[in-house]
Amino acid sequence: MTDLDQRRADFGERLRQLRERAGHASGAAFARHLGWQQSKVSRIETGAQLATDSDIGAWIEATGLSGAKAAGLAAEARELRLAAASWKRQARTGLQARQEHAVTIESAASLIRAFETALVPGLLQTADYARHVLTVNAEIAGRSTDVEEAVAVRMRRQAVLYDRAKTIEIVMTESALRYPLCPADVMAGQLDRLATLLDVSTARIGVIPLGTRLPVVPLHGFWIIDDQAIVETSDTELVVHDADDLALYHRMLDALWTVAVEGENARDLVRRIPSSS
Repeated sequence: MTDLDQRRADFGERLRQLRERAGHASGAAFARHLGWQQSKVSRIETGAQLATDSDIGAWIEATGLSGAKAAGLAAEARELRLAAASWKRQARTGLQARQEHAVTIESAASLIRAFETALVPGLLQTADYARHVLTVNAEIAGRSTDVEEAVAVRMRRQAVLYDRAKTIEIVMTESALRYPLCPADVMAGQLDRLATLLDVSTARIGVIPLGTRLPVVPLHGFWIIDDQAIVETSDTELVVHDADDLALYHRMLDALWTVAVEGENARDLVRRIPSSS
């Protein structure tokens, strides 16, 4: 666990203790009191999700905290968000640490929706494909070298695909499957893996064919995990919690799904893609 992870966990533990001291013994009941999903309370208390200013304000009000203690709690929450905001800072802790954090968030989630334009989404990657993607990104950024450890954790992340308690929807463009990000034999294995995953009943997987007229203009890929949207750029990671902004990402995904192919149609498309595209 990194120093930042420990700080997040410690802060979440203090929030849990504050909740319990205020008489809210059950996290589920506390979530209902705040009008939140139970998973949100759980993620905040475990440090998997950083509380926004409005989240902390609601927590403070519901637990009766006031004065300097309330101000200190809000200030610490803001400091933690700033510490976690920089992709470079996260990368310095190692690729494995980033993947472990993803495991924590995705394991606790009830909803995972994703859209990618340039590469196969991480939850669908083979180990060899993931190894090439992580290695290239690490080298160009001059970052961590713990690629093998990160690949192992990324493979472990994929257990959520078979969790019937979760809603998982992953859509990508056909171009994401055609970019030669790795050697032809690795890409062939990745395409075979994707074709097989299209049979998984616990996850919805779609591909938007080349030449399709898009109903929206997606400027980047993004993930929605419960009540947050995550956008990864070259040097940072943006996490969106605002309800109106989150609704925008949901609308974009809903629109993109209207032009995606699934099931046998998607499998036929994948099988037609040469691994050396």
